Amino acid sequence: MPNQMTKRQFLLTTLTATAAAMVWEPLVSLGQTVNTSRRLNLGGPWRVSQAGKNKWIPAMVPGCIHTDLLAAGEIPDPFYRDNEKIVQWVTEADWIYQRTFDVPDEVLKNDCVLLRCEGLDTAASVKINGTEIGRANNMFRLWEYDIKRVLHPGENVIEVSFQSPLTYIKQREDSAPNQWVKGRAWMRKEPCSFNWDWGPDLASCGIWKTISLETFNQGRIADVLVKQQLDNERLATLDIEMNAETVGTVPGIFQASITVLHEGKAVAKTTTPVSNGHSRGQLEIKHPKLWWPAGMGKQPLYEVHVELMDEQGKVIDSVSKRIGLRELKMILPQNGNPLHFEVNGIPFFSKGANWIPCDSFTSRITPEILRRYVADAAAVNINTLRFWGGGYYEDDALFDACDEMGICVWLDCKFACAAYPAFDSAFMDNVRQEIRDNVRRLRHHPCIAVWCGNNEISLLNEAQEWRDNTMSTVDYDKLFKDLIGGEIQELAPQANYVSGSPDCGDTHYWDVWHGDKTFDAYRSLTGFMSEFGYQSFPELKTIRSFTNEEDRASVVTPVMKWHQRSGLGNIEGNQEMLNMIHHYFNAPKDFETTLWLSQILQGYGIKIGAEYWRQTMPKSMGCVFWQYNDIWPGMSWSSVDYFGRWKALHYLARKFYSPVLVSGLENAKGGTIDLFVTNDLMEPVRGKLTWKVTDLTGKVLAHDSIHVDLPSRKSANVKRLDLHKQINQLGTGSFLTWLEFEVHEQIVSDNLVLFALPKEYKLPDPQLNINVDDIPDGFLVTVTSQNPALWIWLNLDNADARYSDNFFHLMPGAAQKILVRPWTPLSKGDFVRQLQVRSLFDTYSPS
Repeated sequence: MPNQMTKRQFLLTTLTATAAAMVWEPLVSLGQTVNTSRRLNLGGPWRVSQAGKNKWIPAMVPGCIHTDLLAAGEIPDPFYRDNEKIVQWVTEADWIYQRTFDVPDEVLKNDCVLLRCEGLDTAASVKINGTEIGRANNMFRLWEYDIKRVLHPGENVIEVSFQSPLTYIKQREDSAPNQWVKGRAWMRKEPCSFNWDWGPDLASCGIWKTISLETFNQGRIADVLVKQQLDNERLATLDIEMNAETVGTVPGIFQASITVLHEGKAVAKTTTPVSNGHSRGQLEIKHPKLWWPAGMGKQPLYEVHVELMDEQGKVIDSVSKRIGLRELKMILPQNGNPLHFEVNGIPFFSKGANWIPCDSFTSRITPEILRRYVADAAAVNINTLRFWGGGYYEDDALFDACDEMGICVWLDCKFACAAYPAFDSAFMDNVRQEIRDNVRRLRHHPCIAVWCGNNEISLLNEAQEWRDNTMSTVDYDKLFKDLIGGEIQELAPQANYVSGSPDCGDTHYWDVWHGDKTFDAYRSLTGFMSEFGYQSFPELKTIRSFTNEEDRASVVTPVMKWHQRSGLGNIEGNQEMLNMIHHYFNAPKDFETTLWLSQILQGYGIKIGAEYWRQTMPKSMGCVFWQYNDIWPGMSWSSVDYFGRWKALHYLARKFYSPVLVSGLENAKGGTIDLFVTNDLMEPVRGKLTWKVTDLTGKVLAHDSIHVDLPSRKSANVKRLDLHKQINQLGTGSFLTWLEFEVHEQIVSDNLVLFALPKEYKLPDPQLNINVDDIPDGFLVTVTSQNPALWIWLNLDNADARYSDNFFHLMPGAAQKILVRPWTPLSKGDFVRQLQVRSLFDTYSPS
């Protein structure tokens, strides 16, 4: 049975078998050991049993109950076919995790011994040696417990019990003073784990982040806040505040040493006294290197290192924060100008996508996987990712990668599409600490452009008065403006904050998928588009991972429909895609070409919107399509599927998000095409715009060129083509308009403008010709054609690869060279045997 989880679970099993013995590690500061603090990581092999069953199986921490059961062979792959149905009992049950650990005598001589739980999912009771030392009820919080009193030298036992999230929710609903708040909104747990319109219902439990024992004496650093003030590129002033937590009956005399490093070299340093647990110091950095979003400049990073020292000058704790020197502002709509962002005094267009959790089970997500996603975003000229509000606060590794590659983050707090019990004081106190924990952890990342209170609650779940699943405006403001907004203002005073999306002047436009509009509707809008999108099927290799041959009889078999979680009214989502395919394209000839054609459709539609909003800059200043990635293999709005395979949309994004873009806005009734050049660069651009009008055999009917000078960060309508003659002679579906923009004799952008729907073009067989050459780490494929070829794509039968371009158009006589880098090594013979090169012509049966 094809099973994508088996490969990942093999890795977990291997880690279990080879896990090293636990070691108490000393704290290290700038390469020096701090002897007063020690840490014991409790991750690695544990055991787990369903409560009351006493049937123990191996477990891995960090992890979750689903991956542990899968590794032990106790459940089938929840992603395969409709196995999700038969593992629902896992969410309904309570679970107990256990392990032993050793405590040397000297550890108990420390002033403080803490159990530090960075993530417990979610309703948990923690015991050590049979004594309960604490409870947890928030997946997103850091939980610390003083456990010195319950430890003893030698072997100790830790036990973490998890209550079923469904039981917890039912208890909260039953004890509530009203029935306005429903289901998952009562629980501070990843909302989409209970299913969404692109993902499964696999709410899990477990120790999902690091768990450790930590000791310290005298004191430790509790918090470091770095504020900055820039004087252009002449001077940066850092204001650094440190709060220390002290222990002992006699107050210690402490001081703080602050060092700022760039590329490992100290550029500023100071020492300040600590008074009443607080220290503050200022440092100046001359000629600072500024941080810029991708496409606007480099991303230099500085390290702020803070050491807490006792009266003898010995370091007793240290903390490092990596920062970027920049001023990043969200400018709200005013005076007819749309919402937009401004960095270091310069406004810029946000080119982006929406990020969701990239796996149902977070323990399978590695820093390498996260880095690959960010690199793949940067590779297609994305400069913005919106971390949507129905997931969880992502790992630092994802923010680190965004810092390093210049991806600006719109960061939703984890509230989405529900009414939350702001009338409940315990709930509000829980949220307050959640926000504090996560703001303190993340606020120093230069990539964070804005903190946002929630996703779509004001749009769907807020009104003047409370009713079922609808918050009152008073309580909405109490939670998202007063509590969350107030905490962020206090803890990250230089950060941007808005109460929700689309509260702040952005637009979520869904009439194309959830309504009956076609893609042209995008051209009726301007502003900042923070959500819009259209679905597609993943490619056949991904489909095979969750289906058998019977399931692939059509795209509307029961299993294919099971992996589709959205639709239009009574129309199931897969059928909705078929309907739209038939509107724009000829009927696909088989199952596989249906998959590919859906991707071409998706890319075609999103391109219409993206190009229009870039054409209308500065009336439009943001295009953030829904969505970038997937949580499981299935049908969705993603541009990159669960396995990291790029869909057509992702390849096309590289072009419609190109720093310099040539595009056309056709007017079929008027017989004209307005030609636009859009320049996102930091400097003016001078180039030559060439257009050719050809018939469907490639015969040139008209051509010309003009020189264009365009200022930095501007879009302009530079030429109107009058094509009445061609329309009158041939009809709108019988000619093609090709665009190229050259700078320094290099084509930096090309495009194709169609006057009619793609299905109206009676294209001849393009007669593609392929040549393959070996190059280091891959192959160079040269594609030529005898006739115009639309949406040419390359694919390998049973292997994966990254292609330098894909889903491109080709004129006869031109040659397109594609660099192909397989994910795993292939001989040239194997590569040639597996390589398929097809175009739109190959998706249907010619009449």
